[in-house]
Amino acid sequence: MEVHIGKRIAEIELVSKDGNKVQLTIDGKPYEVDVVMAENGICSILHDGQSYNAELIKSEGGKNYRVNTHFSSYSIDIVDSQAKYLRTRKKEEDKQDDKIVSPMPGKIVSILVKEGDKLSAGDTVLVIEAMKMQSNFKVTSDCSVKEILVKEGDSVVNDQVLVKLELSSTEEM
Repeated sequence: MEVHIGKRIAEIELVSKDGNKVQLTIDGKPYEVDVVMAENGICSILHDGQSYNAELIKSEGGKNYRVNTHFSSYSIDIVDSQAKYLRTRKKEEDKQDDKIVSPMPGKIVSILVKEGDKLSAGDTVLVIEAMKMQSNFKVTSDCSVKEILVKEGDSVVNDQVLVKLELSSTEEM
């Protein structure tokens, strides 16, 4: 997940968790910490023999925190994979690619088209469930379904091609 700490952006990945022992990477660098959450958002972290205490104050939205330590205060925004994907997808929504690709691991819930179907901009092609959320995958321009490479119930991985499309030529001379 992407974490914004003031103006800094860090990529954090949870590797494993066993009780209070947590293994994670921050920008690719591995860390092993012992984390204890106490009442009222107080957090005690033990790392390399050093003890750190912080107060976590959650915002109403749930993905933003105010973190207070003895000497500093930080604003932290958590951008999970789904939110990051949706933000990227909105930026690229104007461009229709010749395929639909899974942005993350998930499960095909439904396929709403069949090979040869002619699609108009905005038509939903399939629905994927990832992290207990369903996402509709729509085309952004006129095209037709060339090949469907998955079926309902399939598990898919990140960057897997799901459907191949044939783009309609809209340029007239």
